[in-house]
Amino acid sequence: MTTIIIGAGHGGGALAANLRQNGYSGPITIIGEEPHPPYQRPPLSKGWLKGDVDADGLLLRPRGWYADSNIALRTSTRVIRVDRASKSVTLSTDEVLTYDTLVLATGARARRLSLPGSDLKGFLELRTIEDAEAIKAWFKPGFRLAIIGGGYVGLEVAASARKLGVDVHVIEREDRLLARVAGPVLSDFFREVHEAYGVRFHFGAVVEGFDGLDGQVSGVRIAGAAVLQCDAVLVGIGAVPNDDLARDAGLACENGVIVDGQARTSDPDIFAMGDMTQRPMPLYGRSVRLESVPNALEQARQAAAAICGTAEPKSETPWFWSDQYDLKLQIAGMPFDVDQIVVRGDPAARKFAVFHLSQNRVQAVESINAAPEFIAGRQWLASRREIDVVRLADVSIPMKEV
Repeated sequence: MTTIIIGAGHGGGALAANLRQNGYSGPITIIGEEPHPPYQRPPLSKGWLKGDVDADGLLLRPRGWYADSNIALRTSTRVIRVDRASKSVTLSTDEVLTYDTLVLATGARARRLSLPGSDLKGFLELRTIEDAEAIKAWFKPGFRLAIIGGGYVGLEVAASARKLGVDVHVIEREDRLLARVAGPVLSDFFREVHEAYGVRFHFGAVVEGFDGLDGQVSGVRIAGAAVLQCDAVLVGIGAVPNDDLARDAGLACENGVIVDGQARTSDPDIFAMGDMTQRPMPLYGRSVRLESVPNALEQARQAAAAICGTAEPKSETPWFWSDQYDLKLQIAGMPFDVDQIVVRGDPAARKFAVFHLSQNRVQAVESINAAPEFIAGRQWLASRREIDVVRLADVSIPMKEV
């Protein structure tokens, strides 16, 4: 039984390891477009930009682990076609490889802008080591960076940039930060923190285009405002699932490849995982596309169990994290169908949690430097137990007694 994994990212690397740990003895091939073995992407916007992490520190496993585990790692190689009838994939080298089981783990790509001047030099994005290295080379004291998009990636880069003395402006079309992924309490908190570090924000801003000088972007044109002068522009307006191969192969897709609770696609011999998938979330009675490392790792365990015929892993609650300055944000769950919000702790003390509830049951928790609240909230999410909201809001009551 031969398994081919398309995508040498965090999920693809984890799946290969899980297969071997589950006793899978057949040939495994990982095919990735980048020249690197599977590595961690979250540190790119933080430790890598600040010089705290090197290339080997990013790697999921030592370079020699793949050969030692009898896993063929094909880097700098692209799959251009999947033929389900012949159960084969065609590579950019014109080679054709056959499979018994195929796994798609191609992730997502940064959403691009298509505006006047967006073809100038000096536009940055952050998805790969090369992207991060290019950004780090720009970041010097006095450098002027415009970030379009007030999401997690934009804010993480803003925090790292300020630490390096970069002049940072964040341009957001909504009226608050993290508008699509977090509640107003967290939005207001991060705005105050970043402004205290010197980040300047432009809310309700509509970008109309860009000015250039000698082929290099030099300014952002915002409707109804003066041109914002800059030396580079980082675009952080979301990601698009890399589901082109799946669509061309006729797999069911809708904002990503549709998979079941085993990470299996509409073709029983093809699995998909990570940022590129639309997956069921029974906890909320709906399907979602999640962009997070924990999600990719969970689906890697699901796919490995299904391929090996071992017991299905226990379903997990979705969770996410972000590091900005000296703050650790941890989020469990998603704020669907919320009818009440409880803030535990004081945002001014930079240690608090926001609980989103539905009928006194936790739907999501957002915590800042508050690990006990995060851990308890995640457990309550899974158990679906009712919570006494009065006790929850009372910080004099320890979390284990709430």
